[in-house]
Formats: sequence, C-alpha cells, structure tokens
Amino acid sequence: MAEGDAVLDTSDVDKWVGKPVIFAEFWDPCNATDIRRWVQAMDYANPLHWDEQFARASRFGGIVAPQSFTVAMDYGHGCHPSCVGKIPGSHLIFAGEEWWFYGTPVRPGDKLTQERTFAGYKVTDTAFAGPTMFADGDTVHRNQHGGLVAKERATSIRYLVEEAAKRKVYDKGNVPPRLWTQAELDEVARVRLEWIKSNRMGTSPNWSSVNVGDALVRRVIGPHSRVTFALECRAHRQNIWGTWRWNVPEGVYDPATEDAGFTSGMSYDFEARKIDPRHGDGLFHGPSSGHISDEKGQKVGMGGVYGYGSSMNAWHLDTVAYWAGHDGYIWHSKTQFRSPAFEGDVTYVDGTVVDKQETSEFGMPVVTVETRMTTQDGSTILKGTATVSLPR
Repeated sequence: MAEGDAVLDTSDVDKWVGKPVIFAEFWDPCNATDIRRWVQAMDYANPLHWDEQFARASRFGGIVAPQSFTVAMDYGHGCHPSCVGKIPGSHLIFAGEEWWFYGTPVRPGDKLTQERTFAGYKVTDTAFAGPTMFADGDTVHRNQHGGLVAKERATSIRYLVEEAAKRKVYDKGNVPPRLWTQAELDEVARVRLEWIKSNRMGTSPNWSSVNVGDALVRRVIGPHSRVTFALECRAHRQNIWGTWRWNVPEGVYDPATEDAGFTSGMSYDFEARKIDPRHGDGLFHGPSSGHISDEKGQKVGMGGVYGYGSSMNAWHLDTVAYWAGHDGYIWHSKTQFRSPAFEGDVTYVDGTVVDKQETSEFGMPVVTVETRMTTQDGSTILKGTATVSLPR
C-alpha cells in the first residue's frame, strides 16, 4: 500500500461477525392501511393489495400484503444487520438483497418478529470509493404464530465519504434533474397504464404454456422526485413516529445505537429523538436523510438526491408477482443494485423467463424470471432473478 492511500478501518466490525445484532421490534401488528400505504409508495397498483371489494372477491378473501411488504415489517429497511461496528468517516448504501419465502402470506393483523445476524464482509477496491466493504446481514422473519415467513440476506456497501467525494463517480457537475416534456410524460403514463392493465385480474399463466424467452410486459416507475422518495421512506413502518422499541435480551449487548462512524450530520441522535421524533424518522436526520436533501446527498458522494435500494428490490418482486398472478408465488429472489434511482429519472423494469423446471427444490414446477432495471438513457441500475411457482 502506497503512502497516502485510503484505509478502511474494519477493526471494530470484526468483533460482530456471526453474532446476533439489532434487537428492535414493532409495538403493533400491521393493518390494511399499512399495506395500502406501501403499494401506493411503490406505485404497485395491484387491486389485491388496496381494493377491499376486489380483494374480498378473490381467493384470499380480503386485503393481503405483497411479498415485498415483508421488508416494511422490519426495522432498518432490511439492511441494518449488515451495518454494525464503527468505520470512521464512512457512509452506507444498499448493494442488493436475497430473499427466501416460505408460503406464509402477511395479512392485516399480523405482527412479525426478527432474528438478525451480522454474517460477515469482504473489502475490495472500487472505482466509486477505493477500499469498499461489502457486508452481509441475515434476517429471519416469523409471524405471531411462530410461522416462518421469510429469510433475507442484505448486502450493504460501506465506504469512505472523503474518498467517494474525490472520485465523483455520481457527480452530476451541477446539472439539475431532468425535466420532462408533456409528450414524454404522456408516453411514460401510457406505458405505466398498459402494465397496470396487463394482469389486473391476477390471472396466473400455466406453467405448461410458459416458455423460456417469454417477455413480461414492460413496467415504468417515475419520474422520481423528492416527493416520491419521501413517500417510499414513510411507507416503511419503522419511519412512523413511535412504532418500534428496543427489546435487547438481558445480558446481551446491541451495537445498534453505537456510533457507526458516519460523517457529521448523518447519524441518529437517539437522546434527541425522545423529545423531537424527527431525529429518528429517517428523513430529517440520520444516514438516510441524503435521499431527500441535495446537500447531504452530495456530502456522502452520491451527487445529490437519490432513491432507496429497498424500493428497487420491491419493484423487482412486485413486477414478477404481478405477472405470476394470484396463484403464482415467488420462492426465491436475488437482486444486485448497480446504481440508485436518481431524482428526475424514470426506471423501466423488463423481465424475461430464462429457465423452466418441472421438478424443483420447492416441490412444484417453477420458472426463473430475470429482471433488468434501466433508466431512460438505457443505463442498468439493477439486475435480478426470481424463482416462481405457477399452476400447471
């Protein structure tokens, strides 16, 4: 290592590898409005999740949550167990998610509890920030009956803010967010409506009729703005004032409230939060506040206002689930985030069937759908796969 090279100090992180971490729990079960708020923020217009009359007439008999909603039943947008230990001068962005689902839907009245573990990390050199930590955190979700709902492995990127600011990978050169003409907005609206109409009744394709190479109807989300990012933040139940508590077991130490080494102005103040709840709600203060603050977004090397990784993963899951219909089910999903969604951009979601198995580890016929998210300029911001069961 040459003199003056950036160094990522991981010494405080090492002591948490393999240990249970982040003992937070919601006070209350979810309700139908929580589910509606989520799909509204994710722009997922599937009536099964918001239209009471439609949902009651379905085989579910009422409002049921999309599989993507599981992350909204958790503290920390799913990535918190991958961010423990202090790295001075650092910040964090989401790098990807892997989910395993177990056939147990989330309904109004359910309360999930979580077991969270810091799984480990590796450090590699990146163009974005030089020495960069890719850290994994695992979460097990169970409902109030002890039923296994899902398991998640979240991967976060922890990096040195000063180094990212030097490299300016996401620097926009003071170029303002894109402005769209009315004709362009009309075309975005046309594509969006065509997707909504493509499977509003939730009809599932038969496994026997699906072929490798089949394309899903294109979906579009956006244009993204500070308003849409704020709505996404507020759809996570943890970001509503007073919704959760620490429930650290006796004799166990939880690193959740420790200083993670974030730069000035980007940390939570849990003492101040007791008086002013804005200090813990994720928009005005803390490491997520760069999502709606141009100044803070630039401060952490993101070039300005930017979107949430957890939303991108939800767009992936929801797009595949909408195609799969009411009798389809996603058993496994994996996404890699290449770039955030930035203010002023739109996100196109395209999907293709890339594999088909009559006999699977899930005991039923499945197909694998590959998704790709791109901007209006064709830049890829996410790649993902989902393994989906379908009726024969």
